[in-house]
Amino acid sequence: MNKTLIPVGIAAVVVAVSIAYGAVVNPGGEPEEEEPSSEVWNFRFSGQEFHNISSHGFDGISLETDNTYQFKFVPMGDSPEQLRLSLIGKSPSVQVFSDTLYLKKTLVDTGISKYYTWEYVGDKFFQISDKECYEKDSTSSTIFKKPSCIYELNVERIGNLMGSVSISIEKLDRSI
Repeated sequence: MNKTLIPVGIAAVVVAVSIAYGAVVNPGGEPEEEEPSSEVWNFRFSGQEFHNISSHGFDGISLETDNTYQFKFVPMGDSPEQLRLSLIGKSPSVQVFSDTLYLKKTLVDTGISKYYTWEYVGDKFFQISDKECYEKDSTSSTIFKKPSCIYELNVERIGNLMGSVSISIEKLDRSI
């Protein structure tokens, strides 16, 4: 009879510790609030409809002035070898960002296993200033800053067009 009480006692202690830990980590039982997403645009190149098309244009991307943004990528081993990105303001027509990024493969050796990670290397940050986003008053010819402007993103994929990659633009809460 004592042999059956020992496992039951251990199970009761484990349950009590789990409940106590849960109460400390999340008191009140309410789910933790998620921070609002800073992502303002994203697109995933994946599938046969993109295999033979290297250049893509995306219109209507609204970006706020006086902010810093970052391009983010989710590449894989079969992703395009290079991405040429250019961001152009619609009114006035001004190029805000232009760069070619290269896919870099890195071997990670944990001692237990080896695997590869991939990342695009190059400049990923840009700023939208009021110089790129202004409007002229037709009656007084006064120039004033707009709170946001519309931009066009051109993406050229170079090498391995059958590979998939996700691209996003995120607003940062700091300057570069």
